Amino acid sequence: MTLGVWLTFLMASFFVSISPGAGAINTINSGINNGVKSALPTILGLQLGYGIQILAVAIGIGAVLASSTTIFSFIKWMGVAYLIWLGVQKWRSPSSLGNINNDENTKKKQFWKSFFVNLTNPKATVFLVALFPQFLSNSSSSSHISQLLIMGGTLLAVDIIVMFCYAELASQLKRFINSTSRIQFMNRAFGSFFIIAAIMLAAYKKT
Repeated sequence: MTLGVWLTFLMASFFVSISPGAGAINTINSGINNGVKSALPTILGLQLGYGIQILAVAIGIGAVLASSTTIFSFIKWMGVAYLIWLGVQKWRSPSSLGNINNDENTKKKQFWKSFFVNLTNPKATVFLVALFPQFLSNSSSSSHISQLLIMGGTLLAVDIIVMFCYAELASQLKRFINSTSRIQFMNRAFGSFFIIAAIMLAAYKKT
């Protein structure tokens, strides 16, 4: 992979990561509630789910998912149900931010919740199936495996940076959320965002 091709892919990775989606919503929500440092489990969980998506595409499972209507629909509706569940839980959250919670169980819940948000998003897999071939070169001196490793590593690195930026920006909002009514509004807003993300995923159809 030449430097020019990689820089183009880097730009594409950036636009993929900053685009609004369930992962970004989850990170922003975590940043507001827990602060940027405590959002680390959320970000790592998202990357594990994203990494599995990338690996699935790299070994060809993504192509099967993209071509199989049954498998695609099954995973899609799992993702829709999970996002709706997250939205309902957020709507029902207490009207209090509380202190940053470093309890190990809380960190594990953040991690696995985020993991499933990205894992149950077949849109990402279909997108990667469409994206990777555009940058794979048969004439390159490097093998397809090494090119895929570079692209996968680039996607994850960019997404980590972008998610930390989202968490940092969100954590700054915490100082302005200093009343029960504002916290309740925020909880319901993010609950609605999760449900909207579920509706968008439900409406998504393969082309």
